[in-house]
Amino acid sequence: MEYRQLGSSGLRVSALTLGTMGFGGQGWAAAVGTIDVAGARRQIDLARDAGVNLFDTADVYSGGLSEEILGKALGGARDDVLIATKARMPMGDGPNDAGLSRHHLIRSVEASLDRLGTDHIDLYQVHEWDGQTPLEETLSALDSLVRSGKVRYIGASNYAAWHLMKALGVSEQRGYERFVSQQIYYSLQARDAETELVPVSLDQGLGILVWSPLAGGLLSGKYRRGVEAPAGSRHLSEWDEPPVHDQDKLYDTIEALVEIGSGHGVSAAQVALAWLLGKPAVTSLIVGARTEQQLADNLAAASLVLSADEVARLDSLSAQPLRYPYWHQAKTSADRLSAADLSLLGPHLS
Repeated sequence: MEYRQLGSSGLRVSALTLGTMGFGGQGWAAAVGTIDVAGARRQIDLARDAGVNLFDTADVYSGGLSEEILGKALGGARDDVLIATKARMPMGDGPNDAGLSRHHLIRSVEASLDRLGTDHIDLYQVHEWDGQTPLEETLSALDSLVRSGKVRYIGASNYAAWHLMKALGVSEQRGYERFVSQQIYYSLQARDAETELVPVSLDQGLGILVWSPLAGGLLSGKYRRGVEAPAGSRHLSEWDEPPVHDQDKLYDTIEALVEIGSGHGVSAAQVALAWLLGKPAVTSLIVGARTEQQLADNLAAASLVLSADEVARLDSLSAQPLRYPYWHQAKTSADRLSAADLSLLGPHLS
């Protein structure tokens, strides 16, 4: 397992992270998995044996049950690993039971610490943007939590690039603790993140943690053109996270994953994960699975090396057109582009 520096921090995290949304499996999270404490222990053991040192959860996963199960399953191993969790989503029906206010964040940290059975959270992430709470209030609260020792590092999730830049600017201006990472959706199914989120990460020294790197299982190789979807599947029907805007393009990409995987004697899922591990600014991919067999297969992606031709083929099949102003910059600014610019524009320059 490779260990990568998380942004400009000194923290080193495994290239693969174990996601725990399926721990508990209550309410809407039941679609992801219904893993109990015993099952969680087995998954954690598999992950740790593969070298995984980061475990990601959130207070909203099964109403806190995911955190509770993770804490119980880790037990005495807690100090040997890193825990990341999140807050922002509703955790009750009250007017202050959601958002990124000082009130909600401090209550959320205390509740997460209690459920996890620990005295600190290694990476505390704001789960989503809150446009109604002043950033100064959110960042001041996060800074206080770091200074108190209850939180070690902070990150953002599902922010737009301008949200990140505004937050980083406030932190610099006020002397607050700075985000070290962002957790985002990014996969061969949809490469939207490459437009601004990857460049801002490179420019500002943010690590990227990727959620749903297999597009919720769409890139597993089980969804094929002209083949009936797996039993119980809701993808490409009522389940729209992530949304699919071009099924033909998706199926073309999947066929290439299957073919490349066959050449290596591995699954399509491993190829999709290996492709993403090679992308700029990507620090770690969050993988979760219903079964231990699926998890073991995903973990094996850490050692898969794709050829330059294979990467180029997947790049071409999944490419997205440049949006304005980027197509204009590619035509007129090629003489003065930074490394962050080139992460997006480089492949489009003649």
